[in-house]
Amino acid sequence: MTTITISLPDDRLRALEKISARLNLATEELVRLSIEELISRPDENFKQVMKDVLEKNAELYKRLAA
Repeated sequence: MTTITISLPDDRLRALEKISARLNLATEELVRLSIEELISRPDENFKQVMKDVLEKNAELYKRLAA
């Protein structure tokens, strides 16, 4: 595992600490979970293409399911 260091303005750090306290998480854990969520989420372009394909083929899927 690799450790990274980032710089944040003091007001952003305080906001992050408030959120992590409200969620009962260590600030570092909240940041790690947020990064994991960002990385694991499909990008918006992919989601839009997938939606378009599903909508375009909706009638075909209905016929195949019958």
